[in-house]
Amino acid sequence: MTAQTLSSAPGAASVTQPLWKPSAALVEGSVINSFRAHIENTHQCTLPDYQALWQWSVDHTDLFWSDVWDFCGVIGDKGDILLDNPDRMPGAAFFPQARLNFAENLLRRRDDAPAIIFRDEQKRERILSFAALYDLVSRWAQALKEAGVGEGDRVAACMPNMPETIIAMLATTSLGAIWSSASPDFGVQGLVDRFGQIEPTVFIAVDGYYYNGKTLSCLDKIRDVQPQLKNLRKTVIVGFTNENPADAMPAQSVTADDFIAPYAAQEIAFNRVPFNQPLLIMFSSGTTGIPKCIVHGHGGTLLQHLKEHRLQCDIRRNDRVFYFTTCGWMMWNWLASALASEATLLLYDGSPFYPDGHILWDYTATHGCTLFGTAAKYIDALKAHKMKIGQHHDLSTVRTIASTGSPLVHESFDYVYGHIKQDVHLASISGGTDIVSCFVLGNVMSPVWRGEIQGAGLGMAIAVFDEQGAPVPPGAGAGELVCTKPFPCMPVMFWNDEGGRKYHDAYFGRFDNIWCHGDWIERTVHGGFIIHGRSDATLNPGGVRIGTAEIYRQVEQFDDVLESIAVGQSWDNDVRVILFVVLAQGRTLTDDLKDRIKKAIRAGASPRHVPARIIAVADIPRTKSNKITEIAVRDVIHGRPVKNVEALANPQALALYENLPELQE
Repeated sequence: MTAQTLSSAPGAASVTQPLWKPSAALVEGSVINSFRAHIENTHQCTLPDYQALWQWSVDHTDLFWSDVWDFCGVIGDKGDILLDNPDRMPGAAFFPQARLNFAENLLRRRDDAPAIIFRDEQKRERILSFAALYDLVSRWAQALKEAGVGEGDRVAACMPNMPETIIAMLATTSLGAIWSSASPDFGVQGLVDRFGQIEPTVFIAVDGYYYNGKTLSCLDKIRDVQPQLKNLRKTVIVGFTNENPADAMPAQSVTADDFIAPYAAQEIAFNRVPFNQPLLIMFSSGTTGIPKCIVHGHGGTLLQHLKEHRLQCDIRRNDRVFYFTTCGWMMWNWLASALASEATLLLYDGSPFYPDGHILWDYTATHGCTLFGTAAKYIDALKAHKMKIGQHHDLSTVRTIASTGSPLVHESFDYVYGHIKQDVHLASISGGTDIVSCFVLGNVMSPVWRGEIQGAGLGMAIAVFDEQGAPVPPGAGAGELVCTKPFPCMPVMFWNDEGGRKYHDAYFGRFDNIWCHGDWIERTVHGGFIIHGRSDATLNPGGVRIGTAEIYRQVEQFDDVLESIAVGQSWDNDVRVILFVVLAQGRTLTDDLKDRIKKAIRAGASPRHVPARIIAVADIPRTKSNKITEIAVRDVIHGRPVKNVEALANPQALALYENLPELQE
């Protein structure tokens, strides 16, 4: 990565003025403004701003989601009942009479405009038109059906973020079968822990992939996984690196080209299914045990993504949407759904820093990206390496930059506006695999305030509760993120959870009939939100709960520090804060640096946030979706086994935290 000198961000750090305000023209021409007018005309109400629109959407949950269906032109039969059992969570059912198909809605467009533009780390590119995409999905659907895949069967994929993955997902779901995917960097046990639970009929895998300048074969891994998948009928190998000889192919497998060769493109017979028919199975991170298999439905996934894309992100026909993601992260599913808004998908597979930190922005500029999405840690890394992105790339087409995966700290807001693009809608968004979407995110009707997520998603009755279940007012501190009313993208169920006990305990065990998400969050006086980390990773020194993000924000302002992770250590009948730091090249953790870090934390957060120990480490363990995992580190320093090491992208980093003498003092 190229390092460059970074000057102070222009106009940053104001607490009395927003960093960005939408122009009157932007608001007037936005999709959400058209939707607001639709609501006002249909229901004879006045909704002057986003907050009023949000309040209406949660006060009239059934009408709101019905209007989303109509406004976004969902293909299917809505039925007469909008919401059954509206006061029950779980138990509420949206559109119980509806019939629709997810893939049919994503394949509504069939012209010669580009549906997918793909680039890999080798800078190879492919473009598929909407018509070509439809035809390939047709051929794959016929092949899958002939292989015995039908309604309710599972198709599992270990694939890069490439066109064939989108194609296979659409073909699977067009049949009413259930899709599940993981990225090819998963090891054998990680794949078996996930796919072994759902017993796929067909396993789709790539021959190899590229990452950080290396070519990595997957064939041995596929051979090891195959016999551990009960009821597997066929394995399909997609050629990507094409560096393996034909006789190296796993037994009982077929190449993707041979799999679809017998079939000509024809009209797809989409299987329209009930609203809550299982569409896809996603997996919890698995760092606290075997991953939970979270099942999402056709209707809820489609409606929520249409709402988030069109109304929250202002995605329109012919826009070009990019999200840096792997197929093991929910943001891949979110990205794929942009086809339902007739937008072009920009797919990239490989390292975001090979050969340097400009690779994704080169791609963005070349293909006129309108929404650029990434993880907060990527923006933090650009900032840490002082990259002046805006000086080197034409980003005139980029209207929105979206960030998720972990809290985007205040200083990274400054960095985006100072050194990527000044006039851009920066949408920090947050939700998760549990809802395959967002609870809180952006909109183009409201200003962006430093360090804040703009607001709750439309139709999502978000509140902040204290530990006794009482609402925490705006500006009064942090609490649990909860949702007090049902929403259509709640999971249909957990796989292999007879009676629904695991499902109930995961979300409704804390507060009766209230979804408790597990994020530690506060609502600001601007109506926005700040997430301070996961509730189960909050620190508790002296009985006071502290969010880890508050510490990271202070620490990572130091040029000496690239990244940090904070955990609580049980000590002397209390909990003390331990901070681990990854230092920049050539820097050392001197007593002076420790003192400066502690002073910054004390001044910028509070005395309770100040760590008892600061320890330098070479690496921080993270999940395959690039989230640092405080829980795994906490287990290691207490001598407890990490329950699912296969969930980590760099499990070798755990050894750095074992038996540290500094933690015995």
